[in-house]
Amino acid sequence: MTDMNCKTIFEANKLLLVLLLFQVSACTGQVKEKSISDNTKNEASKELLAKKQNTIFPQIHTNLNGMVRQFVRTFHQDSKGNYWFGTNGDGIICYDGQTLEKITIADVSPRIRVLEIKEDQAGNVWFGTSDGLIKYDGTEFRTFSKKEGLPGENEEIWGLTIDKNGLIWVGSIGGVSHFDGEKFIPFSLPDSMVENPEHKLSDKLVKKIIEDKRGTIWLVTDGNGIFKYNKGEFAHLTTKNGLTDNNTADILEDSQGNIWIGTYYGGASKFDGKTFTNFTKDGIIEGKETYNFYEDSKGNIWFTAEGYGVYRYDGVNFTHYTTKNGLTTNVVQSIFEDNKGQLWFGTWQGLCIFDGEKFVNANEIETWTN
Repeated sequence: MTDMNCKTIFEANKLLLVLLLFQVSACTGQVKEKSISDNTKNEASKELLAKKQNTIFPQIHTNLNGMVRQFVRTFHQDSKGNYWFGTNGDGIICYDGQTLEKITIADVSPRIRVLEIKEDQAGNVWFGTSDGLIKYDGTEFRTFSKKEGLPGENEEIWGLTIDKNGLIWVGSIGGVSHFDGEKFIPFSLPDSMVENPEHKLSDKLVKKIIEDKRGTIWLVTDGNGIFKYNKGEFAHLTTKNGLTDNNTADILEDSQGNIWIGTYYGGASKFDGKTFTNFTKDGIIEGKETYNFYEDSKGNIWFTAEGYGVYRYDGVNFTHYTTKNGLTTNVVQSIFEDNKGQLWFGTWQGLCIFDGEKFVNANEIETWTN
């Protein structure tokens, strides 16, 4: 991919976007539960296994024993230390310290997409998926969707957060809702709309939701900029008042209170409460499509630029990482730090871990991911 010119990258991304949106993927055989004892497989058997994986891209780095055909879209490590992997079309995968397994949930498709994972103060783990909202209480999984009032033509949830008061905010294809534990309660956004909006999925979709340190809720829409909400008052951020691009893709508040915003066509920017700084427009970074913003325990800001790899900002300078630094591909879909301080990256060609200098196959450090 690094040898592709910009036009080729753009065309490839468009094709893959269509594939992902319509969930076009080949069928694979049944995935079996895997235990640590399976790690005794030799290199020849691992190569044979890799050849048998019916994946969209060759999985150069581990794909969790063949359980991931596309990529890991989101990670979470819960308060008990369990690793949760939310995949793009292959459901939920969990490692509990002993067993790596694909989770089977009654009446839920094994091919669900998992777009968000959050944990509440009681230790319940919540999953925003293509089949609705799923709750795991440590013992069982329970699904909430249309029958509990989730709005929209389908049950796909993109935005999910739990605020300081324990209120669950849900952004779905049909709009924003609050979830009270049993049912969804509609939450209406203002009717204001940007000129010539470019909705990718739905004019009601909110793709990302965060709460900042001041208690303001930020709601990233599908093509209609960002709404801020606090104590009944709304503010609408668009290109007319400083937003880089109305097609926002991701948002993060860092430990200093800055808001980082990734977009589809305007690159990456930082908002300090008064001024937007557009690092892409200023020529500091490359890549107009940016997302997966993550702040590590050292205060570094990480994010991806589609087709251009990964950036790290240390508060002063940006460091650019690509396949030259060990990435299998310059298309990365998720970033996560575990409780060991290890940074994980979910790419289109497997999972890797950053060792402080370069990216290595995750199974070289965490052998249970084989």
